[in-house]
Amino acid sequence: MLNVAFENPRVVKAAARKASSDGNTIYLTCPDRLTGHQSHAELLRVCPGRTWRFVTIDVPYEVLLAHRPQIQSLIRPHNTEMDLSIASALYFAARGDGTAHSNNNVITNNYSSPARVLLSGLGADELFGGYTRHATAFVRRGYEGLTQELELDFQRLSKRNLGRDDRVISHWGKEVRYPYLDEVLVEWALRMPVWMKCGFGQTVPAKVEDKLNQPLEPAKMTLRLLALKLGMSEVAFEKKRAIQFGARTAKMESGRSKGTQALS
Repeated sequence: MLNVAFENPRVVKAAARKASSDGNTIYLTCPDRLTGHQSHAELLRVCPGRTWRFVTIDVPYEVLLAHRPQIQSLIRPHNTEMDLSIASALYFAARGDGTAHSNNNVITNNYSSPARVLLSGLGADELFGGYTRHATAFVRRGYEGLTQELELDFQRLSKRNLGRDDRVISHWGKEVRYPYLDEVLVEWALRMPVWMKCGFGQTVPAKVEDKLNQPLEPAKMTLRLLALKLGMSEVAFEKKRAIQFGARTAKMESGRSKGTQALS
């Protein structure tokens, strides 16, 4: 499990106002770092017989700046702030250099992942309605609008995501596989009625609640219910968060920058 956290100058500036903050806090409090540790602990509990290696990859701002020209070259012809922020997280995750946390709290510093094949969750949002725009489409145009939005996302997946992600990851000599884009799974998901894939407009059974009595989010409902069945309740109730915000690669220099903004 490769988990990246970035030193975001804007977050550092805000943290500097707190006397108790230090350099490591910036990485430890990164949203994806917190949920990553949580998911790692849950996997250890659900599958104790397997070795789960959680690799924490901390990326200082200066290191990101040094690699940014290379990343921009790899993502071409894509040229937006969002593409760069997503690709930056994937780039350093694929490099795989960090600290490994294994079973029984064994920690290995200066660890470099020997894995040559990486797994990506790309496709889950597009097939099972995981984006905010899917909820918006349902509110505005019901199931018909939601179905059209999902179809649009799936059709442009290769042009919008796959090429960019593959180039960035393969730069480190790694090959990426996409379990959610397996042909059999995709064929099954596309045949499913949209109301069976996500829970927009549906009432979630009262028994399906977390410890705070909050119901499951409707986005990717099928996958959330599957996680519950597998005993991974923390994962099932986790809120959707884009990788660029979870790893803090977005809005590095300015809080006013937009994802669609072209790179200079």
